[in-house]
Amino acid sequence: MSKPLDPRNWASWRPFGIGLRKPNNYLELWKAFKSVKGNRRYAWRILNQGTCDGCALGTQGMRDWTMDEIHLCNIRLRLLPLNTMPALDTSLLGDVSGLAGKKSAELRELGRLPYPMLRRRGEPGFTRISWDEALRVAADGLRDARFGAYLTSRGMPNENYYAAQKAVRALGTNSIDNAARICHSPSTVALKQTIGAAATTCSYADWIGSDLIVFIGSNPSNNQPVAMKYLYHAKKAGTRIAMVNAYREPGMDKYWVPSNAESALFGTKITDAFFGVNVGGDIGFLNGVLKHLIENGWVDKEFVDRRTSGFEELRAELAGQSWEELEALSGASRDDMYRLARLLGEAKSAVLVWSMGITQHTYGEDNVRSIVNLALARGFVGRDKCGLMPIRGHSGVQGGAEMGAYATGLPGGLPITPENATKFTDMWGFEVPDTPGLTATDMIDAAHTGDLDALVSSGGNFLEVLPDPAYCREALSRLRLRVHIDIVLSSQMLVPGEGDVLLLPAQTRYEMVGGVTETSTERRVIFSPEVEGPRIGEAWPEWKIFTELAARTRPEISAKVGFTGTPQIRAEIEQAVPFYQGIAGLRRFGDNVQYGGRHLFADGRFQTPDGLGRFSAVRLPALERPDGTFMVATRRGKQFNSMVHERRDGFNGAPREAVLMSEYDADRLGLPDGAPVELRSGERAYRGKVLRAPLMPGNLQIHWPEGNVLLDEARRSPDARIPDYNALVTVRPL
Repeated sequence: MSKPLDPRNWASWRPFGIGLRKPNNYLELWKAFKSVKGNRRYAWRILNQGTCDGCALGTQGMRDWTMDEIHLCNIRLRLLPLNTMPALDTSLLGDVSGLAGKKSAELRELGRLPYPMLRRRGEPGFTRISWDEALRVAADGLRDARFGAYLTSRGMPNENYYAAQKAVRALGTNSIDNAARICHSPSTVALKQTIGAAATTCSYADWIGSDLIVFIGSNPSNNQPVAMKYLYHAKKAGTRIAMVNAYREPGMDKYWVPSNAESALFGTKITDAFFGVNVGGDIGFLNGVLKHLIENGWVDKEFVDRRTSGFEELRAELAGQSWEELEALSGASRDDMYRLARLLGEAKSAVLVWSMGITQHTYGEDNVRSIVNLALARGFVGRDKCGLMPIRGHSGVQGGAEMGAYATGLPGGLPITPENATKFTDMWGFEVPDTPGLTATDMIDAAHTGDLDALVSSGGNFLEVLPDPAYCREALSRLRLRVHIDIVLSSQMLVPGEGDVLLLPAQTRYEMVGGVTETSTERRVIFSPEVEGPRIGEAWPEWKIFTELAARTRPEISAKVGFTGTPQIRAEIEQAVPFYQGIAGLRRFGDNVQYGGRHLFADGRFQTPDGLGRFSAVRLPALERPDGTFMVATRRGKQFNSMVHERRDGFNGAPREAVLMSEYDADRLGLPDGAPVELRSGERAYRGKVLRAPLMPGNLQIHWPEGNVLLDEARRSPDARIPDYNALVTVRPL
């Protein structure tokens, strides 16, 4: 991939971008070095021997399968303290009133959870107990109870997901869900309906040398920063990059890749063509682009005729959508839609990439269907340099649903039907429920109404990741039993309850005997070995915690849910999930298998019943924005998931309380930078300070999770049940 220097792609002639606003990646290295004082050898082994527990790009140590270069990002460095820090002083938990009001970052810094801890109703804090006592308390609370289980994607390996969902189903419920529900569940629904597979269709290598990459509602510079190195190489190979978003993200305009000499010195221009759309206006824009493709004869007719169905119905739907409607919804002009249509029409290959800006809407499924329509219309599936990519932000997300840790799916992503339930009943030797369970958001609703008795939460923090924290807090407080499994403290653990609250200490992926696997965005199942180093107190692997909970609750099936270790779990995964063939043989550093190969559907057939890709006649959502209101979206800053690392985002200088607003709107309202304002959505209110930004007029952005106070917990998509992380608000100067 090495090519001569190319000043055409340089972001600046200033060496290292001195004086420009951008993250200081070398300062990040120094901070990481300081943060693991006392455990630096262990941290170094994690970086060199482990599979990254950050985003879902996937590595073997500090290298990957896309390019022969060092591969390391700030997110992974920031996670090092979690994996290497010592145990917390459990006496701090004897009376948690002293911890009230502390931010999650402060709670994490107290150290790792070393022992099982129990807080009875009315007690001021937690008392250390044995594992035997902890399992007895949990089993008594779960036996014959209405309960749900939730697993975050925080470094969660496939083995934990698989064992957990099996254990929960052994207890008689399908109410197990994971973090994919609140990020890419609309992608899962729409992709299964249209192409038959809920995964990316290509590989990262297809970015490099593709004619075009289109990012839609996605910002890898913040969320998957290691991917920016791929984009550097793509630009060197002549790839053009387009971005469809409400905000012209600074990191997607110019980026300095710290581990590449040319980019580190001069930076890299990333985006060649930017298309601004309203928050929620993606369908209007994408339908307009497709309308242009049809009108200008840029549709791949041979591909459409031979390999797809439903095109004529889609054509008829688009014919009934006027340009005025499309422009009003999207906020973009007909000419803007034409510009992207022409880029797609003239490209012989393209990869379409999307993320939370597309999925986290009440019509997230239709947003994804609109993207699939573009790819099918141009035949950008099943061949080199082409594909559909719902890029994952966390290393555990892709495998979670595929392992069956999903309220609406069994292992292998099979829908929950009597026939499929019988299949696993026969395989496992206990009855598997044949109706879908409660999703993560449904569990909180049920807890709030008194229709859920207990919750097992492995990682995660509902107070930070779901809309309306006060609603979630009230729901958590009403449960008779809460079991929190994690490596560190979180604020939801401290919510007093009407019953017992258990804290169970978990191991990281690097501590698990026998090693574990993760599944990357490109469908690569990667082995991560146990890494030699210190171990914390009595922490257990989560697969063991869940299986022991099931065995103690239902002793009569204990032999059917237990495992001797992760190798046995991988062997069973290979039986339960046929397309994970080869996972049982992964046992050494670097071992991996990419299910489906480099491209899905390379044989010309989709995984639908008739083998055809399905176009969707996507209608325009009924969005109304009364005069004087704004659509606000929640964004990520210097953070990983809800774990905030810095108060200020290095890309745009936004502090956590920033209200990003277009210059047009700020001038119109007479609001300078730093002006205090209140955003209000009904009775919900958020206070922040204006920061002018290259944002579409009529739209605002605030940080997540701080902005969750504005979100309506009842607004969810119909099929995926994902919350809407956007709100219609008014702005009042303070």
